[in-house]
Amino acid sequence: MRYSVDGFFAALKHEPSFREDCLFVILLVPFAVILPINAVSTAVMIAALLLIMIVELLNSAIEWTIDYLRPEHHPLAKRIKDMGSAAVFLAYINCIVVWVIMLWPSNGVWKRIELWFNQ
Repeated sequence: MRYSVDGFFAALKHEPSFREDCLFVILLVPFAVILPINAVSTAVMIAALLLIMIVELLNSAIEWTIDYLRPEHHPLAKRIKDMGSAAVFLAYINCIVVWVIMLWPSNGVWKRIELWFNQ
């Protein structure tokens, strides 16, 4: 557990993109929790957010490993880093799709939100 905590705080300290992801999660998790939707939908929305952080951590670990093993520029190193970045991008797309599906008007969420505000 200690190594996990160390890794988390190392990412916070050294990875601006991870800090941005954390801010994104900190802002959206409370919103997901207060929405008038069922617990499963809330859990899926939060899981989609956490997946972004997980993939970002893996991408950062890959990038740091490549930089450590091969400090000079190499086309293959660039390709590896680009693939890690693509994984983060897909995690964001996944999150957007999940949130749109969960909040789509046909799910009745907007009507429940309207009723919730009009109470």
